[in-house]
Formats: sequence, C-alpha cells, structure tokens
Amino acid sequence: MSRTALVTGANSGLGLATVLELARGGIDTVGTVRSGAKAELVAAAAAEAGVEVRTVLLDVTDAAGCKEVVDRVRPDILVNNAGGTSFAPVLDVMEEEARHHLEVALFGPLRLARFAIPHMRERGWGRVVQISSLAGRVTYPLLGWYQAGKHAMEAVSDALRVEVAGAGVDVVVVAPGGFHSGVTGDMADAVERYRGSAYATAFQRMDLGFQLMKPLWSTPEKVARTIALAATVDAPDSRYVIGADAHLTLFVHRVTEPLAAVRSIKEGVVRRVTGLR
Repeated sequence: MSRTALVTGANSGLGLATVLELARGGIDTVGTVRSGAKAELVAAAAAEAGVEVRTVLLDVTDAAGCKEVVDRVRPDILVNNAGGTSFAPVLDVMEEEARHHLEVALFGPLRLARFAIPHMRERGWGRVVQISSLAGRVTYPLLGWYQAGKHAMEAVSDALRVEVAGAGVDVVVVAPGGFHSGVTGDMADAVERYRGSAYATAFQRMDLGFQLMKPLWSTPEKVARTIALAATVDAPDSRYVIGADAHLTLFVHRVTEPLAAVRSIKEGVVRRVTGLR
C-alpha cells in the first residue's frame, strides 16, 4: 500500500536527509519549508539523489496553516522534525522567546498530530514520529529551555501512544545523540555571545566537550535511516536511541539517577567541569 509522509523542517540537516531517505523507500514524501528559496534547496537535493520530494510552505507555529497543510496532504506518516536549539542560561531567556521555543518544540508537533491522526484513524493505520534527542531524558546546564521542550514532548508522546494505539496509530520517539548539523554553529554563536560574562568559561568548556565527543556522533543520514525504519516497520519500538554518545550518556544517567548522594556529587562535578560557580 502506498504511503504519504509529511516531514517538517525539511530544507537542511536531518530534515533533508529524512525526506530523501523516505523518498528512496518509495514513499510519497512532502517536506515543509518556510520559504521558496528553501523549497528550491530541497528540489535540488532530491534531483541530485534521483528521487521526487514535494514541498509545502509552512511555519509550524501557524495553527491555521498546519490544518490546511495536513488536510491537503492527508499523511499516513508524520515526522515532527522542525525545531532549534537554545543555548542560554535559564534566567537569560525572556518569556516571549521561551514561549516561541516551546511553540516550535512542543505545541507545533502535537498540533500537527491532532490534525493528522483523524486521517490516520480513517485508514486504520498511521505513524507519528517525534524527533527528540538525548536532551529528552538527560539535563545539563545552559540548555534548560531546549531540554524543557524535549522532555515535555516525550512525556506527551508517551501518553498519546497509549491513547491512539487502538486505532492502529503508532507514536514513536526517535532520540539521537550528537550528529553533524547546524547545532555546532549555534554553540559557537553562544560562546561568542557570552564571552566576557559570568558564563563565558561554562560555554567554552561545553564547546570543548562538543569537540571531544564528535568522534562518537552520528551523521544525519544514519539518523534518517532510523527515522525511516520507525516510520515504516510493522511493529516499531516506542523509542529509538541513536549514537554511541547517547547510549553511553543514558547508561551513566540510569546508574546514577536513583542515588540522591550520587546525583549531588554528579551535579557538583558538572559545575566544576563547566566552571559554573
């Protein structure tokens, strides 16, 4: 049976790798972009890959636009990929900016799911793939609002999974660790923005940590292959963790989280390593 997939944030990085991977698998793939110029980037990449990918203009914070696109595309598969990072101390992020981040990371994906799942119910089959990250389970300083969006999205997705399973709809969380994308540029911007501040050392050391962990990172293409698997396999897992760095970090987190004394020590170590006082 032919399937149609709607992938948000399709113009670069993981989103672009995902639409190409789904299209290679014979799925009618539609990627959302926010401008005509970005649509041209997707078309050029698809032509180079020898596949066809349609695009639609959409800002996931636009409720009316979300409904119009979903009703037009009627996807069997929804991949909620659009999002961005937020490298900043919690108290430095103003409410308007925090709300926008949560709108993109949390409310947008769930809004699209709300509009898409009725179409899936009609067919008796559907797949909602929520792109989370290691930050959906583990918290670090200087990433608080980014982690808030991912933690909340995973919690709501776990509830939604149970609620719609009887209709033949699967909700799957894909949680990659680091991979080569624009996030490194965002980190570099944060280092410059906080240079000379009380957080300068912490950001510089976090950036160093990124560089040291890069050998354990995945590629967008590897993550995209897992997303395609989650979107099409008959019986998907509820959660896919991708990357050696992610598995290692989650193992340490599982071992130390139940122990209050160890948690206290761990947080102290994090403060010393990052230079937070």
